[in-house]
Amino acid sequence: MDKIVKIKGLDCAACAAELSEELEAIEGISHASADFINQRVSLSYESAEAFERAVDVISHFEEVEIVDGNAPEKKERHLKEIVSIAVSAAFFVAGLIFTVVFGSDERWAFALGVSFWLVAFLAAGWEVAVNAGKNAVRAFKGGFHPSVLLDENLLMLIAAVGAIAIGEYMEAAAVVLLYQIGELLQSLAVGSSRGAIRRLMEMKSDSAVRLTADGQEEVEPEALEVGDILLIRRGDKVPVDCLITEGESELDTKSLTGESYLREVKIGDEVLAGCVNEGNAFKARVLRPYAESAVAKILELVENSSASKARPEKFITRFARIYTPVVVLLALVIAVIPPLFQDHNFAVWVGRALNFLVISCPCALIISVPLTYFSGVGVLAREGVLTKGAVYLDKLASVKVAAFDKTGTLTEGKFSVANVVGGEKVLLYAAAAEKTSSHPLAQAFTGVQTPYIAEKAEEIAGMGIACEIGGARVLVGSVRLLREHGVAAEEDILDAVAVYVAENGVLLGRVEIADALRTNAKDALSALKKQGVKHLAVLTGDSEERARETLKELPVDVIRARLLPDEKPLFARELKREGTLLYVGDGINDTPVMAESDVSAAMGALGSDAAIEASDFVLAGDDLSSLAKAVKAAKRTRKIVAENIVFSIAVKVALMVLSLFGFIPLWAAVLGDVGVMLLAVLNSMRMRRKL
Repeated sequence: MDKIVKIKGLDCAACAAELSEELEAIEGISHASADFINQRVSLSYESAEAFERAVDVISHFEEVEIVDGNAPEKKERHLKEIVSIAVSAAFFVAGLIFTVVFGSDERWAFALGVSFWLVAFLAAGWEVAVNAGKNAVRAFKGGFHPSVLLDENLLMLIAAVGAIAIGEYMEAAAVVLLYQIGELLQSLAVGSSRGAIRRLMEMKSDSAVRLTADGQEEVEPEALEVGDILLIRRGDKVPVDCLITEGESELDTKSLTGESYLREVKIGDEVLAGCVNEGNAFKARVLRPYAESAVAKILELVENSSASKARPEKFITRFARIYTPVVVLLALVIAVIPPLFQDHNFAVWVGRALNFLVISCPCALIISVPLTYFSGVGVLAREGVLTKGAVYLDKLASVKVAAFDKTGTLTEGKFSVANVVGGEKVLLYAAAAEKTSSHPLAQAFTGVQTPYIAEKAEEIAGMGIACEIGGARVLVGSVRLLREHGVAAEEDILDAVAVYVAENGVLLGRVEIADALRTNAKDALSALKKQGVKHLAVLTGDSEERARETLKELPVDVIRARLLPDEKPLFARELKREGTLLYVGDGINDTPVMAESDVSAAMGALGSDAAIEASDFVLAGDDLSSLAKAVKAAKRTRKIVAENIVFSIAVKVALMVLSLFGFIPLWAAVLGDVGVMLLAVLNSMRMRRKL
């Protein structure tokens, strides 16, 4: 069984890793993942007893609290931390001033100065000591968990107490004060990223106005059903995906597409959930329930995006679990071994060991790397591109080849009957057969009234439909379908898609279906090439002549036509030889090639549920131009992650070496550690810049 537990008070990646490890040690818990960004714990458990034990562990973990998932999220105030830091800073400064003014030669002056620093130490360090104590108890529950025991709280407590032991009272106070300041700034940075998610959550409408025979009623979006008629007033958020039946207006689609201009809509236009009505009131018919709406897909994908971690994130988590115990052992060696060969000068080497211990804290990496990926996911969502996990950002950054489905992806996918050759019977037969199909082309016949009923209908993938109408054997589909059933037919070269109709082995005629190329398709594909995608391909079941005619304006390098769904993956394998492959599609028949590709994207508004489920990215507004922005964001994410890893390790190694030779005091070591962490976090915030 799976369950998500909403929490608050989990503010760092190291703590999240510790909580996950502790939960997975519980018998009956097969998987646990604590997400410090989204404030949630994902659990897979085998029994109610295991879940209850997990809840107990979560609720007793440091300052973590379990919250009602339906309760409104309150803004974090950090009052307790700010008060502790303010009190500690006041006494620290007082002790510093007192020492400078009165000196430390007099015993009374020395004692008073030490008192100030000890109060400063207690004001900022009490929480560090409490957390270290709790971790020490938890570390031995259900076995020994060294990463739970040896976290940053214990490192700082050892450093501060060690400083007191060797008489460095000012440095002891400085250690915990600077550490608490760093923790507060880290929490504020994480809170800022959570704010981006909260703004996304505001896309959801709290209510909808449904029109009934008795007038108007206000209901929750989840209560709406397909076919309900809604009144969308000026300023209202569109609650679900719907079709305008009366009126015209202008919509703010920024939350879905990232574009700031208003979109004009009229009768017959589809509007997506999450858009804001900035014009006149209009009436609309519900097309899909809330759970299948664009806004629901966005919120679900963004909330779950941190579950699939990128390789650097996984590396950092594993690295921290091994690294921390190792540096504690090295610090112990530094404190004990060298003095044995230098006249037992333990005070000097203990001080250097404490410096080494403080500098070694991996906070900069374990906060900045996941924060960068999370910011990248948020930036993509802002541009209307939803990702199912940070791991796919890494793959997208290395894409060299992009392949596209034609119908519904490069074209609008809004089909209509453009012409009929062979008489009315051809149209009516085709309409009867297509009403049994879920293929996108069947949309062209939804408004056609036919007296015929198709029976024993069999949909043949990639070719069409074979059925019986009034006792006659009827074929509706491609020329290939007719030929395989022994019907003599020649394919006409047309700009439109042609659906051929045959009755009892005789060709009756064809229905021509119009589908226009997307207006921004050319610019979108050109932008992809500017982002380093060297090879563009189209994989389609359409005829090569018609595909080339339709796509002649696009910068496509290769077109593979007349492909059945099971043939597309074969050509995808060929394309993968050119480099990392991105595939973009919208239909059920695209799912096999999506599985074969390195990374895939589905059209969110018009795409089938199967395609959305199989893909790694979803274009919420069906906007192809957002693909290039997504590639750019993925490359920026990977670059910033690499910068943070190299910078943090390089600076820490340099500071460790300096500390071994006694060139920096303990307070400077703490300041260096906090400074590296803050610089890495600030660098990760660059992800939020406009693409």
